[in-house]
Amino acid sequence: MSKVKVQAFAVSIDGFGAGPAQSLEHPLGVGGETLHQWFFPTRTFRAMQGLEGGTTGTDDGFARASMENMGAWILGRNMFGPVRGPWPDEEWKGWWGPSPPYHVPVFVLTHHARAPLEMEGGTTFHFVTGGIHEALQRAREAAQDKDVRIGGGVSTVRQYLQAGLIDEMHLVISPTVLGRGEALLAGIDLPALGFRCTRHVGTEAALHVVLTKGA
Repeated sequence: MSKVKVQAFAVSIDGFGAGPAQSLEHPLGVGGETLHQWFFPTRTFRAMQGLEGGTTGTDDGFARASMENMGAWILGRNMFGPVRGPWPDEEWKGWWGPSPPYHVPVFVLTHHARAPLEMEGGTTFHFVTGGIHEALQRAREAAQDKDVRIGGGVSTVRQYLQAGLIDEMHLVISPTVLGRGEALLAGIDLPALGFRCTRHVGTEAALHVVLTKGA
């Protein structure tokens, strides 16, 4: 059965899923790249960049699994790019170049309409102005029997969590302290939402935690 998942979402020790002041120079916010040091050396990440080699241990196993059985993604506007407000033009096409790593339909939450954007490799960005429920309905239809991944950023994950729409979360606790940024779980009662920790695996680079609803 299709599930709604958060996969390989990195969080700092002090609970931030992104650094402050996202910009063109700092796509993940200031210091945000330190959240993903577990991911960058893996074979999965390097293959996404068209590179050979990389680590093949536990971190790579989680990274690889996070991409499996995904039929559609949902992203917030800030995950798509640094442009704010009405689209000045259609020049910005994402952080990832002509061939994004998704290879399935991606539904971008926004308050400002834009025509679908078809990219290389099977990725098409659809811009949804009707909110999180409309985006999920469209993503489920596109995914069919595969899973829908809530890709972020922090605000988008929080909205879907608070609406009770996420079935499973794989969080990666990275050994970094940001001090400021976007707090992922502040004020959210995960047990009240039905989540329990069903798996946890530590590596030299991170602690992988899987939280499952109704477990």
